[in-house]
Amino acid sequence: MIASAHLWQPFHEFAFMRRALLGGLFLACSTAPLGVFLILRRMSLIGDAVAHGILPGAALGFWFAGLSLPALTLGGLGAGLSMAGFAAWITRRTGLREDTSLAAIYPISLASGVLILGIAGKRLDLLHLLFGSALAVDGPTLTGMLWVSGLSLMAMALIYRPLLLDTLDPLFLQTVSRLGPLAHGVFLTLVVLNLVIGFQAIGALMVVGLMMLPAAAARFWSRRLPVLIVIAAVLGSLSVWLGLLISFYFSLPSGPAIVLVAGAGYLLSVVFGPVHGLLRRPPLLTSR
Repeated sequence: MIASAHLWQPFHEFAFMRRALLGGLFLACSTAPLGVFLILRRMSLIGDAVAHGILPGAALGFWFAGLSLPALTLGGLGAGLSMAGFAAWITRRTGLREDTSLAAIYPISLASGVLILGIAGKRLDLLHLLFGSALAVDGPTLTGMLWVSGLSLMAMALIYRPLLLDTLDPLFLQTVSRLGPLAHGVFLTLVVLNLVIGFQAIGALMVVGLMMLPAAAARFWSRRLPVLIVIAAVLGSLSVWLGLLISFYFSLPSGPAIVLVAGAGYLLSVVFGPVHGLLRRPPLLTSR
């Protein structure tokens, strides 16, 4: 009874813990399908590149308006979409792979964001932008997270079939429909939007972990796409809950704690997962 009380008592007693938990749960559920599709489309590192790419816009918003949710969101969203669009333009014009284009652009974006914050004379707040603080989620930020999560889930439901076909058989989709580029564009917009709203609570460098680690872990538990999405959402939600508890009881940064719990879930899945897990793989044949 005492142990179970420790699992819920902080959320019952403190409003900031409830806001952090609620926002984190919604964020985990909205990023789960995005992370799963990023892995299926072999775009796993694009989330990391975009997360770095939003920093210049967020830094400009922070420079002019401080820790203002609308300014940070609009700045980060503009920078992220601009970087993704520029990378897509380079890919179409040169034939360079999209992930390569993003990998080349995001260090420029990251360095620009750090430089802007340095010029603004607010270097200490760089830690807030990079690592965030789920325990500092206020009312407006929570409302923004709920809106973005709801919008993401509805949009993913609408583009699910064309996005799935574009992922598995893009040539077939091109012959029967022209929705492939539209679905891809909406999908990338949702990735950027979730990263932007998530970095304000978990941090620009940490929110990618919540998007990708549960999705990667889910691959070891099922081969069915709808089940993968549900498992990723459950693992992400558990990571948020346990990460916040660890952060509260041991006075640790909340963002890294959440991501490390998600990382532990991934490592356990690698070992014990029934689909290609290390303990489920057949023994290798050896020749004498």
